[in-house]
Amino acid sequence: MVIVRIIAAIFLKQFKQILLTSMLLLLIVPVIAQNKKQVPGAVAHHGPSKKLKEFFQLVRQANVKFEYPNGFREIVAPDNEDFSFDYALELPGKDFEIWFKVSSQKEEWFNYTRTQTTKGPGMENPDSVYLDIGKAMASTLAGDQAYFERSIPGDVLTRYHADAGKSYLLTLLDLPDTRHYKYALLITLQRNHTGTILAICFGNDKGPEFFKNINKASHCLKFKS
Repeated sequence: MVIVRIIAAIFLKQFKQILLTSMLLLLIVPVIAQNKKQVPGAVAHHGPSKKLKEFFQLVRQANVKFEYPNGFREIVAPDNEDFSFDYALELPGKDFEIWFKVSSQKEEWFNYTRTQTTKGPGMENPDSVYLDIGKAMASTLAGDQAYFERSIPGDVLTRYHADAGKSYLLTLLDLPDTRHYKYALLITLQRNHTGTILAICFGNDKGPEFFKNINKASHCLKFKS
């Protein structure tokens, strides 16, 4: 009988430990799950890439705001003599990608205003540089082919807190650098005394699907109000 009582006591002690552990788990797990839901922007994958962190620094310098568009994936942006861009995204499985280049013009504007008070040849007004950038890039992408150029309407400029801008609908040269895409929409936006945004959207069909894909990322980059 003594042995039976000892065995029963040991079993009861182990049962109590198991029961206590189970109760603690039932209390802790919901708290952990709730805390995860409360963490803003919590994701299962790793944080921003080195390239994205560098891009965030550039957009801050140009007084621009960038919000990562849903469904897109980071790709390597071209960086050579013909195409030098800061960041690039693609829509997986859609034959569609976007290249971004953001430039601050604050220092250029300071130098420009200084040249206006001195004798000698002046420099080009930085607020008109977006025109040269757009035309030069359109020519590089399309060659001698005709393209459709349009000034961005005022209500659209207001939406992006910009003062001026141009769009260019292009039929592309067959180039390895542009991954042999057939068409592109090139957009330049200018904020006076502040900076310039250049974005190029690439696709193989310039029908409704192309512009639908553009719309998915249309609000990811704009000047701060």
